[in-house]
Amino acid sequence: MPAEEYVHALLVDLEEELPLVWGRPVHSIFFGGGTPSLFSAKQIGFLLSGFRSLLPVSPEAEVTLEANPGTIEHDSFSAYRDAGVNRISLGVQSFDDRLLQDIGRIHGRREVDLAVAAIRGSGIKNYNIDLMYSLPGQSLEAALQDVRAAVACEPTHISHYQLTIEPNTAFHANPPELPDDDSAWEMQQECGVVLSRAGFEQYEISAWSRPGYQCRHNLNYWRYGDFLGIGAGAHGKITLPAEESARRRIRQRHPRSWMNGVSEGSGVIESRDLTPEERVFEFFLNQLRLREGVNKSQMDPRTGVAWDKVEARVQIAVDKGLLKDENGVLSPTELGWRFSNEIQALFLP
Repeated sequence: MPAEEYVHALLVDLEEELPLVWGRPVHSIFFGGGTPSLFSAKQIGFLLSGFRSLLPVSPEAEVTLEANPGTIEHDSFSAYRDAGVNRISLGVQSFDDRLLQDIGRIHGRREVDLAVAAIRGSGIKNYNIDLMYSLPGQSLEAALQDVRAAVACEPTHISHYQLTIEPNTAFHANPPELPDDDSAWEMQQECGVVLSRAGFEQYEISAWSRPGYQCRHNLNYWRYGDFLGIGAGAHGKITLPAEESARRRIRQRHPRSWMNGVSEGSGVIESRDLTPEERVFEFFLNQLRLREGVNKSQMDPRTGVAWDKVEARVQIAVDKGLLKDENGVLSPTELGWRFSNEIQALFLP
């Protein structure tokens, strides 16, 4: 499948979304999913020019490109910067060669070091390192060594999340032996101490940043903001105030099927309005991942559901010591931070 054909299809796909978002400014662009860094800087620049011709993209917009060590020509980060990329998210996952092999990654520590050096040499100052913990056979000390190595790379942001076994994967069919829940919690806590001492602030369950470097794209998502998703397998959510609805739109997953759909008029396979119950669940599911918690005054504007409709369920969580309600803001307690799934279950449709 020629990359040029795919790039042109992305712009056609975006045009289909325009009637839903006329006049809305764009504050972040995220090239993610798969390995977008396999596209050339010229192609990324072409897309960014196309986006700006179709939408009012803020001059200060955050433009993130996901990249994986070992799958990119490392001398091209400067070219991506020149094309308009101002943030990189590097999928490191671990600095331990054995652990990387165990989770099926094709890169090793050497490729990680080369990629980080290339980013730092490119002039891109804002970059994230993706890091996993609770990997097969991983000890607490190994998890701490990974975090120390990530800090030594001097990123502005570190995503530190627990490995989960997803359905329809090789791990799901043949699950590896993972650290137990108590060990995983200890890793999360002790790694958090290292990150805090290094000057990182936790603003979301799995996200740590230097002051002023929170990921704008992720914040919008966790605050239950709107976003367009274009390309194979992309998801989007748009609030339509005039219709008092929030619409979820999903694209064909397979690239060729999606491209065929775009050429025939639409790559969308599902477009539906979320029910009020679904909106409430997603609102709490997302916002309670944030340290800042839920601003109660945002409930109605973001979901179209009045606060009194959820007050009883919120009180259950408060009574259990999972949430605290202070000055119109709901936020997880330390107990709630650990047992977030129990809070989320209260708001299931």
